[in-house]
Amino acid sequence: MATELDSALRVVVVDDSTHLRSRLTHALGDLDGVNIVGEAEHAAGGLHQIMTHRPDLLVVDLRMPGGGGLQVLEELRRRDSGPAILVLTNYPYAAYRRRCAELGARWFFDKATELSKVKQVVLEFADETRRRNSDPVLKQVNDV
Repeated sequence: MATELDSALRVVVVDDSTHLRSRLTHALGDLDGVNIVGEAEHAAGGLHQIMTHRPDLLVVDLRMPGGGGLQVLEELRRRDSGPAILVLTNYPYAAYRRRCAELGARWFFDKATELSKVKQVVLEFADETRRRNSDPVLKQVNDV
């Protein structure tokens, strides 16, 4: 029998800012139906967390020392699988936005002006995922 934790949206947060990563994990982890399953401060650590925990959602910083969000998105694209992706950045340039979309990012937010949108987007995605997973027909399609 599935528990509430089993049906929760599984999230990994990757950001080099310890302060922001902590704020995000607490804010998102407090949401109903959301479970933070991993966090990392760089791309390699983020990829490890993704492979270990198989999250439904990745929240990732675009630019970090030692490789950023683009590196993570490129690797996930090579593997042809992975979580939904929400990119956060202090560099909200159109070229980055386009490249992230090309690599599969579903959301792209400016940390300075759009950080407040993250909680609502995650809540909506958690609800969408819960509905999809509770529908036997959609679940069967997702499991294929």
